[in-house]
Amino acid sequence: MTSQSPRIYIYKITFEEVLYYYYGVHKEKKFGEYYMGSPVTHKWCWDFYAPKKQILEIFDNTDEGWLEAQEVETRLIRPFFNTDKWCLNENCGTKSSLKVLRENGRKTAKKQKELGIGLYGLTPEQRVENGKNGGHIGGSICKELGKGMFGLSPEEKRKHAVANGKRGGEKTKENKSGIFTLTKEQLQENGRKTNSQRWQCTETSYISTSSGLSKYQNKRGIDTSKRIRIL
Repeated sequence: MTSQSPRIYIYKITFEEVLYYYYGVHKEKKFGEYYMGSPVTHKWCWDFYAPKKQILEIFDNTDEGWLEAQEVETRLIRPFFNTDKWCLNENCGTKSSLKVLRENGRKTAKKQKELGIGLYGLTPEQRVENGKNGGHIGGSICKELGKGMFGLSPEEKRKHAVANGKRGGEKTKENKSGIFTLTKEQLQENGRKTNSQRWQCTETSYISTSSGLSKYQNKRGIDTSKRIRIL
């Protein structure tokens, strides 16, 4: 390759006015041709601001050089892909950005709806049945592989339960639903009824109130669903 031969190179685009940046690879048709990237999703940035190009590395103008350049480009983008808001790259190797995936998902759903296929080709009853089957199948696979909740220790399960309960309570309060729709008198009456109930642990036969039994079972790592009401 002579000094005036067409090049393959990795470049970085920056902008004078903002912190956005973009990595790319280019194969010249002739040496030194004007090229400032080929943006699609973020073309507005090139139009609105003043782009500057920096050539980072030059490769042999061969098939092997092209493949090597693409590999280097991928390694450059990977640390910032989908994590740095200033990175304008929407692809990293064979991976598309979350923005592109969401947009493609919306286009696919719109097309399926227009054609009445996929999910939109099912009746409401079929959708419900598919949802049930999918849940059963997914749960069975997770259990078999020890993934998801089945991969957690009893302590981790309790922490998840507490966190989910807290989030649920905050959402209920925010929406003013559940117990937050009751008056003070109604809450007191419900409390008296609850405290008069007695529950038994099916594993140890311990008997207590609902909350008392929960504390007892949590302390011993017993699933809190293992209970029956006896009064």
